[in-house]
Amino acid sequence: MPQTKIKKRKRLSRDEREQQIIDEAVRYFAEVGFDGQTRELARRLGISQPLLFRYFPTKGDIVKRVYEEVYLRRWQPQWEDLLSDRSRPLSDRLNQFYHEYTNAIFEFEWVRILVFSGIKGVTLYQQYLKLIHDKVLDRICTELREEHNFPDLKKTPLTEREFDLAWNLHGGIFYIAIRKFIYGSEKRENFDAAIEDSIAVFLAGAPTVFEAILED
Repeated sequence: MPQTKIKKRKRLSRDEREQQIIDEAVRYFAEVGFDGQTRELARRLGISQPLLFRYFPTKGDIVKRVYEEVYLRRWQPQWEDLLSDRSRPLSDRLNQFYHEYTNAIFEFEWVRILVFSGIKGVTLYQQYLKLIHDKVLDRICTELREEHNFPDLKKTPLTEREFDLAWNLHGGIFYIAIRKFIYGSEKRENFDAAIEDSIAVFLAGAPTVFEAILED
């Protein structure tokens, strides 16, 4: 009887092993949250915990790389230029940005990891909110002022109430993903119309409120 040859497992390079660990960590934390143990993560990877710690000495190191993988690598610097491009109407810029942005983030792992990190107070949540505040909401408020000839920022800095309105727009769009990936109540795959409606409502109402805020 011929002997069955045992297929040797491919030996991974250090970079390949690191990426394998992070890919599985993203899936694992998205499923169970940040209370998940490194022992279980190692088991799912089919490696020992000591080997896991040779690549990432602490759980915090793994979480940091998960943040970079899930959030920073998906952020497109050209979005900042898009939002500030005054050669185009603000409505066009907002629609293009939110269509591209939601295409990048409306995924099971991305949404659940962000929610879990907020619940546990993991610092990546605060880091991501700061990124959105500085690179998205600040530009939306600035461009809305410019489009409607409201007071110059050098004379009148942006107010918290203006940021609140921009947060309402951004948060409302993100809530679509919450309904889909957290509550499981949203079955649609295409949200273009919902995003466009949210932007239209914001642009129709926000200028009136901005004007009232700036007159106070």
